[in-house]
Amino acid sequence: MADRIDVLYSEEELDKRIRELGDEISRDYAGKEITLICILKGASFFACELAKHISVPVYIDFMQVSSYGNETESSGVVKIVQDLDDPIRGKNVIVVEDIIDSGRTMHYLFQILRTRGPESLKLCSLLNKPDRRVTEVEIDYTGFDIPDKFVVGYGLDYAQRYRNLPYIGVVTLEEN
Repeated sequence: MADRIDVLYSEEELDKRIRELGDEISRDYAGKEITLICILKGASFFACELAKHISVPVYIDFMQVSSYGNETESSGVVKIVQDLDDPIRGKNVIVVEDIIDSGRTMHYLFQILRTRGPESLKLCSLLNKPDRRVTEVEIDYTGFDIPDKFVVGYGLDYAQRYRNLPYIGVVTLEEN
């Protein structure tokens, strides 16, 4: 039996909100250049769409951090799987993430990134799940606040499945 997925945010709702975030970032950084750090793999869909709607010069770099593996809850152990290609010293940096859940991963990552001397360091997350927060993190640009449900689609996965869905959906896992 297949997992059931109920649409939480449609493709059209996502497109509209990402455009709004791009406009907001463009206004905040008018006359400046920014570096987007896309957190792989989940934020790749979001980061690409967001970059298309930012009117100031954008450089994109990638990091892969992991605290989930193939589980639905964070293990609390964060590891950097892939680091940045270029230094961020003196740059205006926006970390682009798919979802902020417990906050542990971003808290840990921001500690590391601050030591690298960026001019500014902000966080943009497509989804925020405040009811799950264990460690507080400041999200500067938020797409949507969501309930404490397990979501997939638009880059978010369950055991590497469902990333390619063009919407965000709540998944009900079926037992085999």
